[in-house]
Amino acid sequence: MGKYYYDFHVHSCLSPCGDADNTPNNLAGMAFLNDVGIMALTDHNTSRNCPAFFAAARRYGIVPVAGMELTTAEDIHVVCLLPTLDDALAFNDEVDARRIRIRNREEIFGAQLIMDAEDNVVGKEEDLLINATTISLDEAPQMVARYGGVCYPAHIDRSANGAIEILGDFPHYVGFSLAELHDRANREEYVGKYGLENIRLLFSSDAHYLHQLRDGDENDWIQIEGDARDEEQVRARLFDDLRSC
Repeated sequence: MGKYYYDFHVHSCLSPCGDADNTPNNLAGMAFLNDVGIMALTDHNTSRNCPAFFAAARRYGIVPVAGMELTTAEDIHVVCLLPTLDDALAFNDEVDARRIRIRNREEIFGAQLIMDAEDNVVGKEEDLLINATTISLDEAPQMVARYGGVCYPAHIDRSANGAIEILGDFPHYVGFSLAELHDRANREEYVGKYGLENIRLLFSSDAHYLHQLRDGDENDWIQIEGDARDEEQVRARLFDDLRSC
């Protein structure tokens, strides 16, 4: 049984307002320095920097997870985690077809940079990534599940794009078994106030800057059976664990 510190909500320089220093290699390097063994790249409404992140993570011995922070039609942020890179890129294509196209303004949101495995810029996303898609909140779990993934509401204890702030309550009707809290200190309050006793709560950084990435923390770890040297096995066991909730 292996103990892995994790961060399942991290942004690269492809995300609007993501710092240019948040390159795939820098993120993987900081995960290594912070003793984070599993990290998911979850850019806003895209997974296009995940291939570069996977290559960088492997150089540092980090187990990479491909993901996305989806913005639903209700303007709610949802963390989507996919079991393989191919699944994430296929999911990306479906989301891409459901985006509402607004030209990015780099002077406000910054350049949305696509990188290769060596942190070379190979392209830019010209349309703003952070705005709402046409995918509804209750549609998201089934959509992600078609690709073998899991999803859950992001930072439910924050006002910006949090499900509770927008809906007035936790969306139990959707059937989520997981949810993300940004601040661990809010756990007791939110569990009691919103009936989250049967919801597994995860804690991640939502880092848009390198200094926001969390150090390994005794409360932010997950135990996974398997050979720590076998990335695919660890990732598969992780998804088995997340789906079992």
